[in-house]
Amino acid sequence: MGMSSINTNISAMTALQSLQSTSKDLLTTQNRISTGLKVASASDNAAYWSIATTMKSDNDALSTVQDALGLGKGTVDVAYNALNQSITLVSQIKEKLTAAAAPGVDRSKVQSEITQLQEQLKGIADTANFSGQNWVSVDSSVSGYNSTKTIVASFARTATGSVSIGTISVDTSKSILFDSSTATTGTSGGILDSQRGTTGAIVTTGGTSVMKIDISTLSDSSTDQQTLSSYISGVDAAFQEMTTAATNLGAAQKRIDLQTSFISSLRDTITTGVSQLVDADMNQESTRLQALQVKQQLGVQALSIANQSSQNILSLFR
Repeated sequence: MGMSSINTNISAMTALQSLQSTSKDLLTTQNRISTGLKVASASDNAAYWSIATTMKSDNDALSTVQDALGLGKGTVDVAYNALNQSITLVSQIKEKLTAAAAPGVDRSKVQSEITQLQEQLKGIADTANFSGQNWVSVDSSVSGYNSTKTIVASFARTATGSVSIGTISVDTSKSILFDSSTATTGTSGGILDSQRGTTGAIVTTGGTSVMKIDISTLSDSSTDQQTLSSYISGVDAAFQEMTTAATNLGAAQKRIDLQTSFISSLRDTITTGVSQLVDADMNQESTRLQALQVKQQLGVQALSIANQSSQNILSLFR
């Protein structure tokens, strides 16, 4: 039988220490349940907290990349749609010019239809604007103009901790339909406002742009027929250039779509990884909470019993 002392109640001290430990564990479990985190601060697990904090920050940066990709996608989509619709209109102009080559055709009436198409082409290009950017109707004389557009596409962190930003470059120089500053110089103009020679090639002088074609005064003379033929060649050349430009923009659309999908998947993966590091298992914590609550109740009873030992000593002197 152990020694009883009125100065030191060892049983009570032991019971109190056990109860304090249980209360501490219970508080930890309650905090995990209330926050949903097993690592809520650096004091919980410094290594995991540091990793998770960095990964969360990087994930936020990737969210911004997603926004940038969305903005870039919108700009490319608008330019592509403008080109696609313009291709249809240019094809119609070519059809009308071909029909006008037949003898006896009232070319002034055909020109009225062509004029409507020309005006529509200009209207489409001028309104192909997304977030202040227009890739098909430009003024290349503006300070800082660059036909190569960059779209933020990635955020990466190396093993040493340094970060870098990746971009997707889109060369819009071949997609420009109108260039207000250089249209008259031929080689530097847009597809539709550059002068074109008899073979359809862009020339600096002596040519006619798609937008300047006018057959209203042409007759059935051989000279006028040659002029009409050169117009058809010029329109067809523009049509081919626009088709190539649309193909290039379509490829850019595809690349942006793929990168957007990858970034979305990457963010989900990072979120899952962070969760595994810092999130609490609620089923496990709930079970632990119940066990600790029972343990705490038993500890209170044990402490109460231990405190009664001093009263038992006093009873010996009654």
